Amino acid sequence: MVEASNAAMIEAKGLSKFFGSFVAIEDITFSIPGGQIVAFLGPNGAGKSTTMRILSGFLASSEGSALVAGLDVSRDRLEASRRVGYLPENGPLYDDMTPLELLRFFGEARGMNNPRLQDRIDAVTEQCALHDILEKPIGKLSRGYRQRAGLAQALLHDPEVLIMDEPTAGLDPNQIRDFRTNINRLGESKTILISTHILQEVEAVARRVLFIHRGRIVFDGPSGELRQSGSLEEAFYRLTDYGRSDTVAKRNGGKV
Repeated sequence: MVEASNAAMIEAKGLSKFFGSFVAIEDITFSIPGGQIVAFLGPNGAGKSTTMRILSGFLASSEGSALVAGLDVSRDRLEASRRVGYLPENGPLYDDMTPLELLRFFGEARGMNNPRLQDRIDAVTEQCALHDILEKPIGKLSRGYRQRAGLAQALLHDPEVLIMDEPTAGLDPNQIRDFRTNINRLGESKTILISTHILQEVEAVARRVLFIHRGRIVFDGPSGELRQSGSLEEAFYRLTDYGRSDTVAKRNGGKV
């Protein structure tokens, strides 16, 4: 992994998102310098996907701002999109396409023309080991190969920032190992934010952890600090009980 630079590549400044009276996230603030792989950890429903969708420009925040490579995602949407690759939990795959057709489709949608598009298709095919399934229908691929195809489309335009939402969910142990190896390799040249609720992901790929619970950041620091008072499981239990009464009361008009 390269050393992190001082320049922030991913920033959240007071991000909040409300769906009617429901508070999905509230006052999310953090900064990730270039060259870091950061794990975005938390239980299901904590607000990880909402935050990542805002950072990648797929969802507007109710309050606050999101920046990628210094660009405000809401004001400079197109320019910011050139700097970020986004792999959602259920990637934008089309079952009747082959991975090759998918990559050409996304490349043309991004305005990439030959020979650059072909060069990048060749590069991500090698990077994500797609050679054997490049012309097979995506609908017939295993979960592992579908994830590889999704990662390839996220990397196609060679972004500086990579945002991934639960990328190893549903993979078998061999597929998870391959995916983690790829993430660590990508971390040598890119800034990566990877959301997960799987504790093993933290130890395998990240030196820094952002822990979100009930829509708020409750921990931001080196992954080793989570284990100071025991295992990662114990830290997870402790943090998901953090401020529970106050948070529940706030969201229910003061009633616990």
